[in-house]
Amino acid sequence: MARALYIHWPFCLAKCPYCDFNSHVRERVDHARWQDGLLADMRHEHALAGGEPLESIFFGGGTPSLMPPALVARLLQEAEALWGFAPGIEITLEGNPSSVEAANYAALAQVGVNRVSLGLQALDDATLRFLGRLHDASEGLKALEVAQRHFQRVSFDLIYARPGQSLNDWRAELDRALASGTGHLSLYQLTIEPGTRFETMVRKGDFVPLDEDACADMFALTREVTVAAGLPAYEISNHARPGEESRHNLTYWRYQDYCGIGPGAHGRRGGVATVRHRKPENWLAAMAQSAHGIVEERPLAIPEQASEAMLMGLRLREGVDLGAMAARFGLTADQLCDPAKARFYEGQGLVWRDGARVGVNGEGMVLLDGLLSELVPEQLVAG
Repeated sequence: MARALYIHWPFCLAKCPYCDFNSHVRERVDHARWQDGLLADMRHEHALAGGEPLESIFFGGGTPSLMPPALVARLLQEAEALWGFAPGIEITLEGNPSSVEAANYAALAQVGVNRVSLGLQALDDATLRFLGRLHDASEGLKALEVAQRHFQRVSFDLIYARPGQSLNDWRAELDRALASGTGHLSLYQLTIEPGTRFETMVRKGDFVPLDEDACADMFALTREVTVAAGLPAYEISNHARPGEESRHNLTYWRYQDYCGIGPGAHGRRGGVATVRHRKPENWLAAMAQSAHGIVEERPLAIPEQASEAMLMGLRLREGVDLGAMAARFGLTADQLCDPAKARFYEGQGLVWRDGARVGVNGEGMVLLDGLLSELVPEQLVAG
């Protein structure tokens, strides 16, 4: 059963114009009430998900670095009492690199957080203003230095393929990022997500996204430069020194069970998909009424589980072991991955095969969405 726990903290100081995550701005947060709710939601999941020791915990958001360290400590204490912690457990907390949050880093490390993921997003002030960030480049780099002093493992995010950004601009920024010495980088192309302020701005003509060819060139450069620096891509957008991959995120991509608590959190346990109420106030109301925040709990048919596993696993450099997955779901390898399409795209230099294992190579990753629709049979995706 579940060996990973996701805890969602939905609050931010401001909503970034590119963000479609479940984040909300509120003038006041009743931390005592939120602690009680998250503890109850956690106990509900434990009662259903078994008692195997946790291998990872991830505080996501929103901006979890705004959580009081005492609240983080209490949640970790309860998680350990319920599940127990596996040796070397990875405990990650996402945060913004502002001086406000950086002041909490020492206390967060003392209560058990051993990995942080910082949303630097860019290393120059003009871009940070465009992205709606509240920190400037100097503040972000100082927060990164503080994080590196206090946490065993540090990752940070950058957004590239921004309007007007050149290939040389991105190379210089990427070189600066790699010079920081962190063992993990999450490097995302700017995408215009539905419902965001950026979508409205593009529709109004306020800016024009970078064209597909330029984005593909930056993607190829990103993989080339990170490989040379010893942080190859292990997932389409995530790069790490060997051994410093995010073990929690690998749980998702390898389609293993995990519990998700807090507003909008998703989970997978025993073939059942769980979704929590998205709006904080609705989640709190559900907690008061039912002592859990679940709005949907849906058994997944075997074809749907297998489809999700394929779509997630093919994001990884390691690819998918079709033999193991077929045995897991009681299907055949050919039902999971169209053999004729796999051979064709292997011939095109976009897919690799090694015995029962199949994966997408660097050239194919830039076309991943299209390849997934080709490789994973339509009837499997349809469930």
